[in-house]
Amino acid sequence: MPAPAIVTLALSAPRDPADPITAIYRQHHGWLLRWLRGKLQCADQAADLAQDTFLRLLTAAPASQQPLREPRAYLTTVAQRLVVDHYRRLSLEQAWPETLAHVPELTAMSPEERLDILQTLHRIDAMLDGLPAPVRSAFLLSHLEGLSNADIAARLAVSERTVQRYLVQAIERCIMLMA
Repeated sequence: MPAPAIVTLALSAPRDPADPITAIYRQHHGWLLRWLRGKLQCADQAADLAQDTFLRLLTAAPASQQPLREPRAYLTTVAQRLVVDHYRRLSLEQAWPETLAHVPELTAMSPEERLDILQTLHRIDAMLDGLPAPVRSAFLLSHLEGLSNADIAARLAVSERTVQRYLVQAIERCIMLMA
């Protein structure tokens, strides 16, 4: 997520009032903010995600792009993805203290080292996002639980060959997103 100063600067920079993005912002910001408040039950988080939604619109659209035909549908899609990412990060952050309690080696690490591990988990989670559930499960069972392909196949009720395909698919996605 970009630094708050950059977000504020990008959205507060003077723009042509006839600019389609400016018009969308003026017409739909309040609606999007209310929609996000209903989803998140937190005005501050809603404001942050509304800002991020318009930042995505601002950075994704060339200046010459035609106005969106269905701006609310577009904004809802982008905002919904940001909400999912928000809850995924929250879930990881809530699971982190439990992990620390079960792995004493982690508590001996410095706060910076633990933060690096948590940030790495966020990146891995983002890389695996979008994969079908069985592919993601096979990858996690293999790399986090250390299960063999045969054990994964039994747990997922698929063949070992399918497990191998799943693992290749997950690794290809990680490589693609890292490049």
